This record gives sequence, C-alpha cells and structure tokens, in this order.
Amino acid sequence: MNPVRDNKIYYVYLLQSEKNGKWYIGYTNDLRKRFNQHNFGKSTYTKNRGPFKLIYYEFCINKQDAMSREKYLKSGMGRRYLKNRLKRFLSLTG
Repeated sequence: MNPVRDNKIYYVYLLQSEKNGKWYIGYTNDLRKRFNQHNFGKSTYTKNRGPFKLIYYEFCINKQDAMSREKYLKSGMGRRYLKNRLKRFLSLTG
C-alpha cells in the first residue's frame, strides 16, 4: 500500500498564501493534484490568492473522517490546535 498514490486515503491540508499569509483548509483524495489546482487558480475559493505553500497535512482512511477533521480544523478550537502544532514554523515565518 502506497498512501501517497492510494485514492482510498483522504488528506486534510493547510495551505498558506504567500501573498497575504492567510490560511486555507481543505480535504482531497489527491493532494498533489489539489495543491496544483490551488496554485494555478483552478479553485474558485482560492483563485487570485496564490501562490500557496503546503504547511501541514494529515491523512484519513475515509472521506467522512476527512470531512469531520476539516470541519474541526476550521473551527476556533481547530485553528488553536494548528497554531499550537505549528508554533515553531509560524515563529520562523513571522
């Protein structure tokens, strides 16, 4: 099993805009393809906000888990979790 190529695994990811530093959280079953869609303006919500850096991701074994995790990470508690988890990275990037 190769988790990077296996389409049965879903990724929850965090992008940071290099333009304004804002975050975007989403989920997908093909992280490379989705990352490229964001960077090339093919995603409606992030269009004109890129380029992006992928700064965090997790994988889930099914779509429902990924959707629940995405919803949590978008909540206040989830954003606090990410800020704490990425504390060292965020202090380096300002």
